Amino acid sequence: MILEALGSVLIGLGAAYAAARWLPERLPARPLVLTTGAVAALFGGLITYTVVGSGHPLATLLGALVVGVALLSLLIRPAGRWVRRSAAA
Repeated sequence: MILEALGSVLIGLGAAYAAARWLPERLPARPLVLTTGAVAALFGGLITYTVVGSGHPLATLLGALVVGVALLSLLIRPAGRWVRRSAAA
């Protein structure tokens, strides 16, 4: 379990670093992105480990990746500026 948790954190950091390099203008501060990626992947690994049980390290790491990327995607801001329109328009 310790190695799966460490692997989950590393996967989350890798995904967060890739997202921060790929979309720097659409994400908040880099420390927030890296922390969110690591914690989200650890949470996803824990949930997957609880569901599938021990003996499935690849499934656990895949679950960590999926949850980490899903929660990182919630940090992405829309591209461009918002257009404000009045209610009468």
